[in-house]
Amino acid sequence: MRLLSFVLFLAGTSGTFLGQNPTSDAAKDSLYIYQVEDRLSPDKVLHAEPLYIDLIRDLGARKGEKEWNLGLGLSDKRSADSYEALIEYEWAPVDRLGLEVELPFTFYAPSSESSPDSIPSSRLNGLKTAIQWSFMVNEAKATSMALGYINELMLSDFKSFGNPVFVGNIYNPFLIAAKRWGRNFHSLIYTGPSFEQNFRNASWHWTYEMHSSFHYMIPGTRNFIGVEWNKSYEPGDFDLVIRPQMRLGLAENLLVGIVAGVPVWSENQGLSAFVRLIWEPGHKKIPH
Repeated sequence: MRLLSFVLFLAGTSGTFLGQNPTSDAAKDSLYIYQVEDRLSPDKVLHAEPLYIDLIRDLGARKGEKEWNLGLGLSDKRSADSYEALIEYEWAPVDRLGLEVELPFTFYAPSSESSPDSIPSSRLNGLKTAIQWSFMVNEAKATSMALGYINELMLSDFKSFGNPVFVGNIYNPFLIAAKRWGRNFHSLIYTGPSFEQNFRNASWHWTYEMHSSFHYMIPGTRNFIGVEWNKSYEPGDFDLVIRPQMRLGLAENLLVGIVAGVPVWSENQGLSAFVRLIWEPGHKKIPH
């Protein structure tokens, strides 16, 4: 797979993945935590953010923070190979409130077991807007919690686009709880129901999502390695995909996230790969 080869290339050639000066790693960790948590107000706790199911904005976001994301993914499914692409912009208009706008695309190609006539039509999946409020930030206990809501107006596929334009809506409230253990270990839970409304036949479908993650931030860097467990429940079905991942710093304001997907319980999901490019305009360099 070309995308997987690109992932391995990035992982193998990045010279910044491991700390280059172990004697100053602890000092750099303390300085980075200070830079994030104590240099500005209000309080904020440094947490590692999952790369596949990412947050709307940092927990405890401060006014003026912003970020662009570009994502590219490949999933090997039994019915058809799917290629993901997304562009999203997230920002904090006031302290502890994050907003996001995302355009997610899905493109399909025949798999070895399918014919071109049987694959779904490619599409701009919808217009996603989201809000996230960090209602608890406890710096002493390195713990944060947030409530949020994602709304996705689903669009018709490219073959029938405009007839109609909108085919449904997804309503997704969620809760996030995160804790940092010491300087380098991070855990997070992201959970909530998702309700899908079909405008054509007035039907409803629901799922419940429970995503958990654990990360280790490499001493002296902004890089981390970790894993997500993406779980979804619906009547008569349970899916689990494990996603090992890493984040690499390419520049002070440019990061790349690399994710692999390994299905454990899933009827139509094969191996997958995902790359997220993260640009933080206005990010201040942390002195070393």
